[in-house]
Parts: sequence; structure tokens; C-alpha cells
Amino acid sequence: MNIGTPDEATIPSVRKYLREFLLDPDVIDIPLVLRHILVRGIILRFRPRKIAPRYASIWMDGDSPLRVYTKRMAESLQIEMGEVECEVGMRYGNPSIRSALEILRSKGVDELLLAPLFPHHAQATTESSMKEAFKQLSRMKWSPDLFELGHFEDDPEFINPLVRSIRPHLSEGSHLLFSFHGLPVSHVKRADGTGKHCQKVDSCCLQKSEANSMCYAHHCNMTAKAVVNELGLSEEEWSISYQSRLGPAKWLEPSTLSVVEKLANRKVGVVVVSPAFLADGLETLEELDIEVRDHFKDHGGGSFSVVKCLNDNPDWIKGLKNLIERGFSKSGYSEFAE
Repeated sequence: MNIGTPDEATIPSVRKYLREFLLDPDVIDIPLVLRHILVRGIILRFRPRKIAPRYASIWMDGDSPLRVYTKRMAESLQIEMGEVECEVGMRYGNPSIRSALEILRSKGVDELLLAPLFPHHAQATTESSMKEAFKQLSRMKWSPDLFELGHFEDDPEFINPLVRSIRPHLSEGSHLLFSFHGLPVSHVKRADGTGKHCQKVDSCCLQKSEANSMCYAHHCNMTAKAVVNELGLSEEEWSISYQSRLGPAKWLEPSTLSVVEKLANRKVGVVVVSPAFLADGLETLEELDIEVRDHFKDHGGGSFSVVKCLNDNPDWIKGLKNLIERGFSKSGYSEFAE
């Protein structure tokens, strides 16, 4: 399961996609009436007109890159796994989670692993996708044996292919920037069931504890730490930022734009990687490789490169296969089941 994409790079298609995406209470978690006023009354009136040309600038093979790369990932995985059936379901847009489940049921599947393609657990991605899958299974009255992939932020099966994809971009004097997708701080705090850890303990994101075991920001930091350790980088040679902010709420900091401004002033070459995304899409191909690149150059920056997502990289497909085989060996009650 991946997050989703418009069917076409047009204003009506982008508006339809954003309506489904932003009206999800797991994405914008404010009261229903306020959410509809914000999304329908403000965002959908202006944002599709702004975003549609950005999608058009990266459209490939007559389709959205995110859908193209996610399908390639599934096709490569199916070849790698042999008789295991692999289908793609998007949380928003097409192909839908329901359509993927229908195909799998028609093929006689009786053991089903739900695999949100998000290394880091978050309410707006993993949770929303899992809830939708369980809702559709219930409506279909289909009860296969269920398994879940879970988060894998610092698992070697993910980290090792990621490190190998980054290494060729690094040179003497370059700076590695981990640009993760942003989240409202309220989402992160909610993951702390104790209410005593998140942003109340020094370096809370770097300390593993029960309180942050499902925390997105903690998972992001664990990915960065694992990669940096493998690459042998010093503290001055890397940093973390968060991209893709939307609306007036307080979001995770620092922002990617603010960090690249500072790096431009330091006159260092910048290599950007965005490990929150496993398949390239708008956030990597347009936001990072065009918008953030231009911002860096406008502030006097020099060398700038963006590491491609793992997509259908053979090393990653082998790692994903191992994660999935491990997932099939586990079972148990899911908090997302209705």
C-alpha cells in the first residue's frame, strides 16, 4: 500500500485526489465541520491550480511516477518471491486498496500480508492505510489469515540498500541532508501514550523507549543514525530536516528550506536523501529536485544532488522480500482491525 496520486496531471484530477486525501481525519485531525471548511472552502479552491502544473512537470510514461515506481516495485517483488501474489493498493486514488483486495481474493489468496510502504510509522500514512484495508476487508466479508509488515526504520534490510544508494553521491566536503516528510507536532505527541516523553525529555527522538516506540520523528532519527553509522560520517557532515508543510499548524522542525539556506551559506555541496519515501513522486522529483534545489542555488549554494528513492532497486527488492517473509512468520491481533 502506498499513499496515492492523482489519475492525471490536471486541475480536476488533482482536486479530486486532494479532496479524498485531506478530508481523511487521520491526515487533518481537526473537528469534522472545521476540516470541511478548511479543505473545501479554502484549500481546494486554490491548491489544485498551483499543484497540477507541478505534477505535469514530472509525469512519466503517461502516468504518475509514484504509481509507475510502486507498480514496478510490486512486479519485481513478485518475480523475486515466485508464487506469492503482489498487488498495489493506493490509500487515495487508483488502484484502490479495495480493488487490490478484490484481485487477491479472486486469485484464491488465503494468507494476506498488509504492507504499507512507509518505513516510519505515522498516523497519516501507516495507520490510515491499515484502517482502510481492514474497513474494506470487513465490507467484503473476506477473512484470510492476516499478517502485517510493520515499520522497519533501522532494519538492515532497508538500511543497507539505502546506504549503497547514497554512497556514490558523497565526495570530500559534501553534506548529507536527510529530508523527511513533515508531520504536525500534534500527530507526533499523540504517539506518546505516556504524555511524559515527547519533547519533554532531552534528545527524546534519539532515545529508544516504550513511549516513542511508534513515534514518527523517533523512527526518522533512527534511520538517519543507522545510515550515518554505516557511512562513518561526523556530526558536521549530516543533518535532518522536514519538508512538505501544509497549513498553519506547528510542524516538525527544522524545515528543509531553512536548512538548505544555512548550508548554502556554508558553501558545502549538498546531497539530499528522503528515506520516508520508497518510490519517487512529487515530493522528491519536484519538491526536492526542483523547488529545494532552486532555493539552495538562489541563496548562493553550489553542488546539489538528490538521491533517487529505492524504487525497484534490486538490492531493495531483495531486502523487501526478506522483510515480507519475516512478516509472514508473525501473527497476532491488529489494533487497526474493527
